[in-house]
Amino acid sequence: MISASDFRNGITIEKDGVVYEIIEFQHVKPGKGAAFVRTKLKDIINGGVTETTFRPTEKFPQARIDRKEYQYLYNDGDLYTFMDTENYDQIALGPEVVGESMKFVKENEMVKIVSYNGNAFDVEPPLFVELEITETEPGVKGNTATGATKPAIVETGAQVSVPLFVGIGERIKIDTRTGEYLSRA
Repeated sequence: MISASDFRNGITIEKDGVVYEIIEFQHVKPGKGAAFVRTKLKDIINGGVTETTFRPTEKFPQARIDRKEYQYLYNDGDLYTFMDTENYDQIALGPEVVGESMKFVKENEMVKIVSYNGNAFDVEPPLFVELEITETEPGVKGNTATGATKPAIVETGAQVSVPLFVGIGERIKIDTRTGEYLSRA
């Protein structure tokens, strides 16, 4: 059990059967009245954020979130299949769990599957990936004054904006959190 006076950013708690991550917290001691803790809580399953206040003496069970490395094997229509590289167990997750997180991940790359009580609820791709450009328009030199971009399709099928000098067949580095082009690989 963790009391509200011990809240810190990143701690996960269970409140009313829902698991929340503490995004922000502030201990408030008003001139009159009792002290309280003002928090922003993020529901880790559906991503909703709520603001709540607690008395410093309130206690909540701390939720244990597991992050484990899995190898992404393949996608067969609706299901994404992953393998635990330690014991070779395979699990299949649907698009409601995977969401947009796999659009920059190729087969055989390592990802982290996030679970609570054995139920997977999120997939974390690597922070940076190197992908090859399969489609893009040729850039015309000299028609811009500053760094212009053009759309490009990478080998996973995702679209990113790249500088005009990048062409088909080149490998680029992408930040998977924002989907932004970082550099040539």
